[in-house]
Amino acid sequence: MEQVRLDGVNKFFGKTHVIRDVDLSIDKGEFVVFVGPSGCGKSTLLRLIAGLETLTNGEIRIADQQVMDLPPSKRGIAMVFQSYALYPHMTVFHNMAFSLSLQGFTKKEIEERVTSAAKILQMEHLLDRRPAALSGGQRQRVAIGRAIVRNPEVFLFDEPLSNLDAALRHETRVEIAKLHNQLGATTIYVTHDQVEAMTLADKIVVLKDGEVMQVGSPMELFNHPQNEFVAGFLGSPKMNFFDGEISNLSKDGTTAAFKGTELSAKGVPLRTDGVVKGANARLAVRPQHLKVDPKGDLTGVVTLVERLGTETVVELMGETKTPFRFASPENLDLNVDDVVKFSFDEAKAHLF
Repeated sequence: MEQVRLDGVNKFFGKTHVIRDVDLSIDKGEFVVFVGPSGCGKSTLLRLIAGLETLTNGEIRIADQQVMDLPPSKRGIAMVFQSYALYPHMTVFHNMAFSLSLQGFTKKEIEERVTSAAKILQMEHLLDRRPAALSGGQRQRVAIGRAIVRNPEVFLFDEPLSNLDAALRHETRVEIAKLHNQLGATTIYVTHDQVEAMTLADKIVVLKDGEVMQVGSPMELFNHPQNEFVAGFLGSPKMNFFDGEISNLSKDGTTAAFKGTELSAKGVPLRTDGVVKGANARLAVRPQHLKVDPKGDLTGVVTLVERLGTETVVELMGETKTPFRFASPENLDLNVDDVVKFSFDEAKAHLF
């Protein structure tokens, strides 16, 4: 069942077109993540759904109701901001209860909702504390609890983990995932962190310059990117790209042979329709899909070795000064200035 729908959504700030013809459908109970580089429009799109920005044109529906003319308080949404925005003079209980008291709930109803939310977030013992006596992770849980008590149609998260250190980011991310599984609520989450996007989302919306580049499940976008931007944005370390041209096409037009200055490949799946023999192309290979092979035709000189424990990331310079990366779960015996040859699985490569 569709819970949120955007049709032809556009937003201008003056003459600057920041959101461009966005069409998007979000089902009830889905966890959808808007991801992209800084300035791509993901937070603006979230604020349009929330009613904190005015739509230039298009239509937004929540629970099958047009909401363009409704204030945020009437849209059935609850928002968690990057800033916790807690009232410093109020206890955790009163921070969570404040919006309910403004809506005219009885003391009994407020107490029931706050207690229930505190139990879900495992923070019953914190209800009498003020924000100054809480850690960053605990403050973020209070902000999430303040959203839960409203029992909204849609939860909106605007980069809620940006102010936390690495350990707390991981811990709170896990808590948000568990919370979503427990509540089953429709959630729209904004982040620039691809790890958050890949681990949290049922569906990822990749944005660039206000346009939707691709929508799909995390592994669909990772394994079958529709364009070079999505291929390069998702994945760590970043995907390697090599310039060349299409030297041959299969009879059914689904795979191609690639010939470049660094390497060649014979059976690479095509991600673009209408390509022709001789067309310029870029071959993309993930660092994890390269393998050391003395007979391989990709040669690189090691410029940096990063030993991360769980994997080793090697930066190399190709014969024509094209930089690329290799990643392996093994602890490789490689050093700077070593010359290494590689091969790769052509079925896992991409041509754009």
